[in-house]
Amino acid sequence: MNYKKILFALLLPLGSVAQKQPADYVNPLIGSAPSTTESAKKHSEAGSEMKGQIVPAIGVPQGMTSWTPQTRATELKCIPPFYYNDTKIQGFRGTHWMNGSCVQDYGSVTIMPMSGKLNVNTTDRGSDFDRKTETVKPSYYQVTLKKGNIKAEMTALSRAGFLQFNFSQNQENYIVVEPNSDEGEGFVEIHPEKNEIVGYNPVHRIYQGVGKPAGFSGYFVIQFDQTFTDFGVWKNNEINNKVTKAQGNGQKQTVGAYAQFGNKLVKVRIGTSFTSLEGARKNLEGEINHWDFSKTRQASNNAWNKALGKIEVKGSDYDKTLFYSALYHAKLTPRVFSDIDGTYTGFADDDNIYQAKGFDYYEDYNLWDTYRAVHPLHTLLEPKITADMMQSLVKKAEQGTWLPIFPCWNNYTAAMIGDHATAAIGDAYIKGIKGFDIKTAYQFMRKNAFEVNTDQKSYEEGKGRRALASYLQYNYIPLEDSVWQAFHKREQVSRTLEYAYDDFVLAQVAKKLGEKADYEALMKRSKNYQNVIDPQTGYARGRYANGTWIKTFDPFAQRSSFITEGSPAQYTFYVPQDVEGLIKHIGGEKCFIEKLDTLFDQGYYWHGNEPNNQIVYLYPFANQAWKTQEKVRQIIREEYDISAGGMSGNEDGGQMSAWLVFSMMGYYPVCPGTPNYIIGSPTFEETTLNLPNGKTFKIIAKGNSAKTPYIQSATLNGKPFTQNFLTHQQIMAGGILDLKMSSHKSL
Repeated sequence: MNYKKILFALLLPLGSVAQKQPADYVNPLIGSAPSTTESAKKHSEAGSEMKGQIVPAIGVPQGMTSWTPQTRATELKCIPPFYYNDTKIQGFRGTHWMNGSCVQDYGSVTIMPMSGKLNVNTTDRGSDFDRKTETVKPSYYQVTLKKGNIKAEMTALSRAGFLQFNFSQNQENYIVVEPNSDEGEGFVEIHPEKNEIVGYNPVHRIYQGVGKPAGFSGYFVIQFDQTFTDFGVWKNNEINNKVTKAQGNGQKQTVGAYAQFGNKLVKVRIGTSFTSLEGARKNLEGEINHWDFSKTRQASNNAWNKALGKIEVKGSDYDKTLFYSALYHAKLTPRVFSDIDGTYTGFADDDNIYQAKGFDYYEDYNLWDTYRAVHPLHTLLEPKITADMMQSLVKKAEQGTWLPIFPCWNNYTAAMIGDHATAAIGDAYIKGIKGFDIKTAYQFMRKNAFEVNTDQKSYEEGKGRRALASYLQYNYIPLEDSVWQAFHKREQVSRTLEYAYDDFVLAQVAKKLGEKADYEALMKRSKNYQNVIDPQTGYARGRYANGTWIKTFDPFAQRSSFITEGSPAQYTFYVPQDVEGLIKHIGGEKCFIEKLDTLFDQGYYWHGNEPNNQIVYLYPFANQAWKTQEKVRQIIREEYDISAGGMSGNEDGGQMSAWLVFSMMGYYPVCPGTPNYIIGSPTFEETTLNLPNGKTFKIIAKGNSAKTPYIQSATLNGKPFTQNFLTHQQIMAGGILDLKMSSHKSL
């Protein structure tokens, strides 16, 4: 992306008293504190969902490296670099944290200013700060560190960051640089003649191959705008003055570098890369080749306004903050992984350096979560970015020989269940996204669906569908198959349901490509959900290989071994590809509605976990759309607010936020892989999509308020509209959906 062009895209200067821009409404701190929503309090079993797993990510949409204040030094699993309730800042980190997830940061580097005595210990150097001195925006962070009274500011583009520190005291002023290698393998080198510190932080895997090298590092080139008055390095907090190089020995040895300055204002610009120091330098020169902090800040701000401004809404400032903050959070991952010249490191065990020609190479796909709404949102608003993301998945498959299930830190994982790269690629293709190699993609999608990986070592590394042999043999995964070669073991019923959905999406791709035999076979397999939903009880239920159902069974139990992160009752509704068939299978519309009502009315619905996300949009399939309209409004108010604790579940790469974006607009993609969006109840009186084809699609909700959630009537482009869904084609064609809202239910 050319951020030099974006700099001139919007003309309003920072600080203008003119009308607010979308980025002005964003609060990046939402979700960074333990959840305080009423719904989250009801679900105290949620674990990490209660902690707050979001960091304020400063940079640009889908940026390679974001910048955040650091309150935790580690790169350990499930520990983000920032917690809102922490009281000390240890530095400012160039981070690759997957926002809202329980994964790991990797390849990161931290920069910390200090005055007086040099202190390189990560914890001891931490400084108190006052929230009142903070400014937190997508393009800019500013805080005053009480220790030394230092004003710190940062902004960033995709591959390069810009920090500046204003030292107020006339004493020794230092900046320390630390690669955050938990394994103690970090490297730093000082080039005092260049006013420069360079280094790298080797990346290691979690999940499959835990602890093994990931095959690449996070590289950084840090340049300062003035000469050093002193410098040195440290190992395990032991300072070595005038020494220019330090290398960790791999035994959890901390290393870092420092530089001393005479001037009070020090500017720092940092290039980052996953290929090499040379790549980091090229990225810096290509994105920030000047010392004008405000210019970079403006470019970052413009990039956000351009991205967020593709949706315009009319409503209260509170709701705009909720909406644009969610849209911001949905645009952080997957991240750009290739350098500015297109180079990137090969996927998984492929150590080659590749050139991405005509596309950006992306990484860090929370696919079990993000196929649901994040990727459909990109598909709707950003077709080029979507095409690049899908082409990146194709390249991973070509280099690794299997389509990855949940690719993170440029490696295979078997972190979650399902085969949802198929869902993301299939949805993009069905909705008309061009610019990626669908024929090659189909070959690998088909391989995942039809071929059992018999190579034990590569299977353990995460290649191929988990338990596919059982699925093909029984048309469900029986309880006897414990699925040991996965991070999530067992969970047989959930796996069956998700594979049946993935098979349906692949069938749609096969049909469009003219693969008739595959289409017919996959459509038959898409009915496999019937084999794990007991028609007698009407609930998803564990089943043995001989066909008998598990005897000890509670449909509302949150810890059933055959269910993933939820209850059997919740997973019963994971049949997005055939809701009408599900209704018949469990006894008809009356039973279906009763089961839905039980979830919501008796508190069994848990919005904070993704398999629940589509459930509220299922009422229209049984002719009770008004309940969707009513309950969507309720969920928005109970599950989200604009405080730091204003999210009730793990964000998981933007999924919880993408749900909110779609729901506040008034519709949701219940079944990615089909072109349909189920209509809910819009929050705003007016929502305008500025579509990538130059057209606009507007939803006008006449008489809309908190007391009027129900749609009484609708017209589309002036003609009566009675469908419970919009199609992708209808939206992309542009037009106006006029809704008449009411406080009375429309039966």
